[in-house]
Amino acid sequence: MTTKPNVRPGVANFSSGPCAKRPGWTLASLDKALLGRSHRSKPGKQKLAEVIDRSRAVLGIPASHRIAIVPASDTGAVEMAMWSLLGARGVDVLAWESFGDAWAVDVTRQLRLSDARVLKAPYGALPDLAQVDFARDVVFAWNGTTSGVRVPDGAWIAPDRAGLTICDATSAAFAMRLPWDRLDVTTWSWQKVLGGEGQHGMIVLGPRAVERLETHVPPWPMPKLFRMTSGGKLTEGLFKGETINTPSMLAVEDALDGLRWAEAIGGLEALVARSESNLAAIEAWVGRSAWAEFLAADRRTRSCTSVCLRIADQAVAGIDQAARAAVPKTIAALLEAERIAFDIDAYRDAPPGLRLWAGATIERADLEALFPWLDWAFAQAIAAAN
Repeated sequence: MTTKPNVRPGVANFSSGPCAKRPGWTLASLDKALLGRSHRSKPGKQKLAEVIDRSRAVLGIPASHRIAIVPASDTGAVEMAMWSLLGARGVDVLAWESFGDAWAVDVTRQLRLSDARVLKAPYGALPDLAQVDFARDVVFAWNGTTSGVRVPDGAWIAPDRAGLTICDATSAAFAMRLPWDRLDVTTWSWQKVLGGEGQHGMIVLGPRAVERLETHVPPWPMPKLFRMTSGGKLTEGLFKGETINTPSMLAVEDALDGLRWAEAIGGLEALVARSESNLAAIEAWVGRSAWAEFLAADRRTRSCTSVCLRIADQAVAGIDQAARAAVPKTIAALLEAERIAFDIDAYRDAPPGLRLWAGATIERADLEALFPWLDWAFAQAIAAAN
């Protein structure tokens, strides 16, 4: 396509984090933020507890599971879990993209656990899940944000496991159905599927994780930001909104706005349906495209939030390797200059390609409007490469 399309997306924000705000969001949505007040005041605690309660309700988290707001986004939540819980038994870490790789580095080089296995797969694929040993602790991402690959379901997780499962679900929570009975620790951040602001994470502890916390003392010094126990007992206030450090009450209000929107449109099922519908739109476009392919070849493991694409080999035949690698960057730069799509280049550690956020806050109509622009930008990029 050499002529610019006429229809533009209504919202050009396709970043995979921070992600697009909910449809209709404005700054006025934050008018009730508790600004200039202590987060430890009665209304401050009420706001924080409301985030926990509404998260539980939307996600269907059992009453047996504790939920807390923690520092440093999803990364902080995962680190808190690993530093607090690992070391009691061997651990398997699943790595098939950059964040799984990061957790593997923490386990092997920072915590220096001697009995650690890293089960790896290249970008676009999953490790062999049948090789996971549930007599050991298991650390994994439900959805690989930088590879566009998710686990197909929770059936591979042993219900009678002896070890704990620690699940990084940051780009899966609110867009995919999570089996809470098979996840002992689950984490996410506000800036993903509900389009909240950054800095804060959420952690969910099942009963088995609480038991581990109260019976296992890690052999390393524990930073204050990671401590969930006091005197060998769970710090219960943390799971009622008494955060470890000072949260942004503006970000808290934004999180509440996203949760209220989720409730208003029909809860988790509506959020999942919106994300899957967006993936279906992308699949239909890729199916008729002469140049775009999914990085995740297996449809069962294809993410419905962080959708990663590559340039088909036949579409860049005759172009040298360096020029091929530059094509996605050229596409992303052209569309940003046209204010059609922002931040759609592949993650820095991933293979060259494009990454489209398709989570619940994205309107399918905006994706449909984007596709002709992608075709136009590809044509321009190929012309420049030749």
